[in-house]
Amino acid sequence: MGINAERVKEILESEKFKNLVKKRLKVSVTLTVIMLVVYFGFILSIAFYKEFLSIKIGEHLTLGLPIGIGIIIFAWILTGIYTRWANKEYDKSVRELRNEILEK
Repeated sequence: MGINAERVKEILESEKFKNLVKKRLKVSVTLTVIMLVVYFGFILSIAFYKEFLSIKIGEHLTLGLPIGIGIIIFAWILTGIYTRWANKEYDKSVRELRNEILEK
């Protein structure tokens, strides 16, 4: 079951498809920017605020290590947010659009 070129063009130009693409782009760019700000904020902290990250919070532990681990955990959380959004909203919209396309 294939779709002809005119049908593909119709799908790509439909408002439903464009809105779906915009929504996905908005979510993924937002989460990417958040992660980049956090990551590069940490890197800039290493470069310019070494004293802050070198504060000892234990006998052999500095503040930089838990912050670094926190950034890794934060990345996992953002991945979970995206996955939850994709499973709950995006995939549902894709299925609806796909079913609409297959009906025609």
